[in-house]
Amino acid sequence: MSYKFEKMTQKEAEEIAYGWHYDGEYAFYNMEADKEDLAEFLDPQFRGETVFTALKEEAVAGFFSISRSDDGVCEIGLGMRPDLTGNGKGTDFLKDGLSFVINQFKPNKITLSVAAFNQRAIKVYMKNGFTAIDKFMQDTNGGTYEFLRMEYNVE
Repeated sequence: MSYKFEKMTQKEAEEIAYGWHYDGEYAFYNMEADKEDLAEFLDPQFRGETVFTALKEEAVAGFFSISRSDDGVCEIGLGMRPDLTGNGKGTDFLKDGLSFVINQFKPNKITLSVAAFNQRAIKVYMKNGFTAIDKFMQDTNGGTYEFLRMEYNVE
């Protein structure tokens, strides 16, 4: 595994929330775009034991949040540092993150939701075993956006 996952510190949360800025349509993912999401991400109580920093060569490269339900399904959220996106690094990041989730949380299924416009991420998810299960509309970032729910069956 080339990424190391550790419980996110407050300093790391602040670095991600205020220091990561994506270009173009991907600015949708800037933490400051949604005040409620920003407040939750910065709250150590809310992050608890379920938000992890992905470190590569001791530098913050991304994060994974994991929510495990009673039926053995883990819902994940993830993000990569802006300068690492769009250049073929997503597959390794995703694979290492999935391995971490599977080893730590022992799910039978992993789900995630992704903005429907984000074809770059959707291609990475599909290439690595996720399938689309449905679409839904969600209020966020001052508007209503279409999202795709995807799942990965753990074998």
